[in-house]
Amino acid sequence: MFFDSDLLLSALRALTPILLAALGGAICERAGVFNIGLEGMMLMGCFTAVTTSWFTGSAWLGVLAAALAAAVYSLILAVGAVTLRGDAVVLGVAMNLLAVGLTGFLLRTVFGVQGTFDDPSLTGLPLIGGFTPLTYLSWAAVAVAAVLLSRHVWGLRLRGVGEAPDAAATLGVSPVRYRYGAILASGVLCGLAGAQLALGNVTLFTENMTAGRGWIAVVAVMLGRAAPVGVLLAALLFGLAEAAGFRLQGLGLPQQATDAAPYVVTLGALFLTTARRRRRTRPSGAAS
Repeated sequence: MFFDSDLLLSALRALTPILLAALGGAICERAGVFNIGLEGMMLMGCFTAVTTSWFTGSAWLGVLAAALAAAVYSLILAVGAVTLRGDAVVLGVAMNLLAVGLTGFLLRTVFGVQGTFDDPSLTGLPLIGGFTPLTYLSWAAVAVAAVLLSRHVWGLRLRGVGEAPDAAATLGVSPVRYRYGAILASGVLCGLAGAQLALGNVTLFTENMTAGRGWIAVVAVMLGRAAPVGVLLAALLFGLAEAAGFRLQGLGLPQQATDAAPYVVTLGALFLTTARRRRRTRPSGAAS
């Protein structure tokens, strides 16, 4: 049977990194910052988590270090886009490319290997009921983010900063401070996503191991319209696609075809969403 409980469990494990990163992207989107640097932040989190866990023997120190490193790395976007008023998209692409080169260089410098670092002494995250604690944290983060963004004064001010920063400033709300906070929060969440990927889903580091998950998280933000529950549903869709790809690979399909499954779903979801939005915005008197 193709669709069974094992497929669902695999989808939930694949969901966690995408969901954590997408929540970070959603917070930035609410603040008016289009953050496409999620991939680079995740990759920095992956490398830092593995490095810290290997040197200290503690996976939890690796998680904390990953969150801190990704938050520090996110300052590139904060300073460039908020303080210096640069293009957030260009900065995000540059951050993604920099992370690939920097982690590859550090992999050879710190561990003396190229491609993949895998050591039996590397400590991974514990499992509780088949999932790591970060998986449960990601589910809780959806509920917390939903309440904060829709009901808490912080979330309402953040939305005001994103939609009308000048009006928010006249009411005493600092757009710069709130946008810095949103970007740093996204860095922390992406660091946790990287730690889950490197110490939870697997226990190793491979160059460019995020493999486009950050870009999928960006799409999840778009599909979910930066709403936590919508982001969760979109991320679950991609988690199911990734799990289905692994299942099809086990059934004998070529790896290249199964690896493409999440991206095919991404393109299909974007196409359907765009078509639906155009249909809604089309004037009622327009010809079909």
